Amino acid sequence: YTRAEVAQHRTPKERVWVTYGTDVFDVTEFVELHPGGPDKILLAAGGALEPFWALYAVHSQPHVLELLRDYKVGELSPEDAAPPPGDTADPFAGDPPRHPALRVNSLKPFNAEPPPELLTQSFLTPNELFFTRNHLPVPAVEPGSYRLRVEGPGGRALSLSLSELRQRFPKHEVTATLQCAGNRRSEMSRVRPVKGLAWDIGAISTARWGGARLRDVLLAAGVRDNTGDGEWHVCFEGLDADASGTPYGASIPLKRALSAEAEVLLAYEMNGRELPRDHGFPVRVVVPGVVGARSVKWLRSVAVSPSESPSHWQQNDYKGFCPSVDWDSVDFGAAPAIQELPVQSAITEPRPGAAVPAGELTVKGYAWSGGGREVVRVDVSLDGGRTWREAELGPRPERGRGWAWALWELRAPVPAGARLDIVCKAVDRSYNVQPDTVGPIWNLRGVLSNAWHRVSVTVTK
Repeated sequence: YTRAEVAQHRTPKERVWVTYGTDVFDVTEFVELHPGGPDKILLAAGGALEPFWALYAVHSQPHVLELLRDYKVGELSPEDAAPPPGDTADPFAGDPPRHPALRVNSLKPFNAEPPPELLTQSFLTPNELFFTRNHLPVPAVEPGSYRLRVEGPGGRALSLSLSELRQRFPKHEVTATLQCAGNRRSEMSRVRPVKGLAWDIGAISTARWGGARLRDVLLAAGVRDNTGDGEWHVCFEGLDADASGTPYGASIPLKRALSAEAEVLLAYEMNGRELPRDHGFPVRVVVPGVVGARSVKWLRSVAVSPSESPSHWQQNDYKGFCPSVDWDSVDFGAAPAIQELPVQSAITEPRPGAAVPAGELTVKGYAWSGGGREVVRVDVSLDGGRTWREAELGPRPERGRGWAWALWELRAPVPAGARLDIVCKAVDRSYNVQPDTVGPIWNLRGVLSNAWHRVSVTVTK
């Protein structure tokens, strides 16, 4: 069979086919028997099993392969195995390969999120499934020749190689969630059209980051917190650039950059491994508790300045406005750039429109708040918000630091034939809580979308 023929078999109605190596399998009868649930195995339907099995070591056991062999229906055509040649004229031709489970919002530049049912499988998001937000082509960086330029306000500058960054400054690690400003934008689009990628609930992920504290590097460059009058800023530029050579850029307040408690990193590791190319190899900024747009990837320069970054993405994007502001009246200079994000939560299981069995229902999700404001409670309703139950928060490393999300779960009995309107809302330690509807927080860029998350399901009889 060709890969195109395999790809036609993606649902139980069409039969569910997968490949492993050069073999083709019809696993339709196994879908409902899959220990991880049918939704998980259907993510690989019509394609290869290897990228999914690589994430979960339990599959690399002899009995699993023996079980799979019972479903073999054929082999891949030899001529279909060779990958297509790359397009050297395409500026995105050098982008890295991606995991097929990612749900793509745009290919060029590449922007994608993990499926909700995989998002809360583990506290740390596997690197391959971490949401990807790229604005430009992914740069190809030679680590041996990489240099990071760090400029202080008095003209003093450092030029650091990757090895110097690793060896000269103590390694610091922090577990932090990054969230795109446009996470859950698709819900705002259902109120009124907005401009931007149609993110579902997956533009958020969590990793354990390792690198040098930005504070240590700035102090080595002679930067002090009494730099001058007014609020100073630290501006970042990436190695990713558009056709005119203009790089992606962003900034954060100097006060945050120099704070030991803020734990801002120049990261070179992600979940104990070298940064993947899509996530900033060889060095990126990680600003815990702050919108992902400020955690600049493929970092080439750090500069202390009396002004915010002049970048388009700092000055004319990633800002929130009154619902009445439209594209004819918007003034980006009148609104502050988003830094800390508001409290957030979402339901990852069950999925909207699902039919769930009567008996005990398990509802799962995530919750997070910006600025290190740890989530203290998640409330869940099965009747659209009329009555509420408190969810159980999962174990969290580094309690009290508040940089990472909380995964939560609620189990409740549900009667056959019921229709459930499941709602969740999170409360952080400052007792900030999510608004109940999208309308009052709608804005033309579709950012800061954090209304109660709603999922409707039916209970089978």
